[in-house]
Amino acid sequence: MTEFKNKLLTRRRALAMLSAAAAGAVTTLVPQCAWAQDQRVLRIGYQKAASTLVLLKAHGTLERHLARLGIEVKWAEFSAGPQLLEALNVGSVDFGYVGEAPPIIAQAAGANFVYSGYEIPTPLAESILVPQHSPIHTVAELRGKKIAFNKGSDVHWLVISLLKKANISYSEFQPIYLAPADARAAFERGAVDAWAIWDPFQTAAIKQLNARVLASGAGVVSHHQFFLSARPYAEKNPAIISAILDEVGKEGQWIRANVKEASVQLAPIQGLDKDVIEIGLKNYAHIYKPIDNKVLEEQQKIADTFFELKLIPRRISTRDAVLAAPAAKV
Repeated sequence: MTEFKNKLLTRRRALAMLSAAAAGAVTTLVPQCAWAQDQRVLRIGYQKAASTLVLLKAHGTLERHLARLGIEVKWAEFSAGPQLLEALNVGSVDFGYVGEAPPIIAQAAGANFVYSGYEIPTPLAESILVPQHSPIHTVAELRGKKIAFNKGSDVHWLVISLLKKANISYSEFQPIYLAPADARAAFERGAVDAWAIWDPFQTAAIKQLNARVLASGAGVVSHHQFFLSARPYAEKNPAIISAILDEVGKEGQWIRANVKEASVQLAPIQGLDKDVIEIGLKNYAHIYKPIDNKVLEEQQKIADTFFELKLIPRRISTRDAVLAAPAAKV
């Protein structure tokens, strides 16, 4: 009985952490239990910064592809990865796109998902920024400083990795956990010393706030992006998951061949200048691959580090979050 209570307490703590990270999610979906939704509806969670999914939604190609199978696609927007993973965890989303760290937090919280695909490394698409005239010029000078970032997001791992490389432990700086919009406001008014953020918000801050890149992820982190599926949905609908990934791949190809046009189309959706978006787009690869052992090993490194830092309550194996067989194609 004691062992059962300990396991229950561990799960509750992990869920509390994930729920805390989910504050401010931009979604109108109501949580549903045990994926009891109509199997004819595919629910996709996306972030406004995730250009490939945003354009896939705008172009309607996935809807047209799946309509012949009688499947309706519904989209829900989230402010960041942790918020999206909370929705997947409670069964409100079937498929989504997030960074490196959110799946680790979610898996430790007991979220029942699987890795379905990933984007090849894009380390220049995230960085730690400082004000242009800040006296801070090296990562080593962040010891004791206030760094704003979204808790449990991919830049959480960036901060840990960059500071570790500079021999700064996690207890030797002040993490200020803020969602992107709030972090930008804090950065702009000088309430924090630095801000860890991803594109297109990174490029927007550089262009609009004259922010300076202190250090990017280059040579330190891979900054993979992942497509995740709710395990029950992926097990029952492998052909649909495969169809999504096929369409995502085609959309990525279109973006790479039409960066300027993609920027023009994204500008009114993301609320940013097209020149800012164009630079941000070039920092991503828009090339997606099936999950493989190498990327799972990199995720395992993040998971082990998060456990050592007590950012997750239990050890996990990232290999537990994959399906045994590859998906079929529609």
